Amino acid sequence: MYFIILLGIVSLFGDITYEGARSVTGPYLATLGASAGVVGLVAGVGEFVGYALRLASGHLADRTKAYWLLTFIGYGLLLSIPLLAFTGHWQLAAVLIILERIGKAIRSPARDTMLSYGAKEVGRGWGFAVHEALDQIGAVTGPIFFSLVFFFHGGYGEGFTLLWIPASLTMVVLAIARKKVPLPQRLEPPEEAGRQDIQGKLPRVFWLYTVFTLFSIAGFAHFQIISYHLKVQSIVPDTQIPLIYAIAMGVDAVAALLAGKTYDRAGLMSLLAVPLLAVPIPFLVFSHSYTLVIVGMALWGAVMGIQETIMRAAIADLTPVERRGFAYGIFNTAYGASWFLGAALMGQLYELSIYYLVLFAVVMELVSIPLLFAVRRAT
Repeated sequence: MYFIILLGIVSLFGDITYEGARSVTGPYLATLGASAGVVGLVAGVGEFVGYALRLASGHLADRTKAYWLLTFIGYGLLLSIPLLAFTGHWQLAAVLIILERIGKAIRSPARDTMLSYGAKEVGRGWGFAVHEALDQIGAVTGPIFFSLVFFFHGGYGEGFTLLWIPASLTMVVLAIARKKVPLPQRLEPPEEAGRQDIQGKLPRVFWLYTVFTLFSIAGFAHFQIISYHLKVQSIVPDTQIPLIYAIAMGVDAVAALLAGKTYDRAGLMSLLAVPLLAVPIPFLVFSHSYTLVIVGMALWGAVMGIQETIMRAAIADLTPVERRGFAYGIFNTAYGASWFLGAALMGQLYELSIYYLVLFAVVMELVSIPLLFAVRRAT
């Protein structure tokens, strides 16, 4: 648990940096002249690259066991976020946003594999839940920080510049964690690893689970397109958009803890909450009602908490230990590809009609439900 908390604090400072930025990148790109299609495309490409590269980084983590090196490189690319203060064109801002996502791709399989070792003793769901809760404290703090910058009449440039502080603290705490636990793979008992499939093959249920993920994530709207809608339709003032994101991240933290405990008791079927809670979200967040948007963002945060907790925890339980980094890489690649296609398509559908966007999102979530039951049968 000590190791899980250390990694959680690393993620806390990392999230202050990049979630603070993500809470305003939609409106920020709009101020630089980007259209809804461009915002959706940037969000989609960023997520796709940020997840697709995890296939390679996960395989590299398994082959080299260089978990710490990959984690340090990945978190080091967080420094691209403060550099957004110096952009004057949406094209350059898009490059920096995508560069941060590349950093996340490099670090995540290695970090999640280390986390899975520590979580074995405390319960997979609970271990990932504690990490996610700490992570979300940063995800709440970052957007609130940006709202305070706007409240005191600062601008995007001042906000991005101040993010040098949490970005630097991320690296400091990561160095402490590395010193305290240099070989995290020793945290999972060797005899447990010995009971795994000696061939290291990824089972059929893992691939079914990945297909379920593809559909459920494709129908989940990215906040960048949601925040774009809130700005261009003048539903929420600029100063409140980061606060709405902070509310969602707060709900995320609470939902993560509940989801983690539920997963340890109920298993995979606890993931049924993902499509069931996601179906009403597009009706709410793409409405023109301030109240409905708040309700929708609370649901959005709950679904994020479940995705970031038990979707990741399940991978550790469905795959052999010696192929876990590679499994996380495949899973995250599928996750990112789905979010890329979904976000890019939603951006285009938004320009045609919000109704088309809502229809697409709902259909994707409904299709994912029977796939989850197929996963259950396979286990």
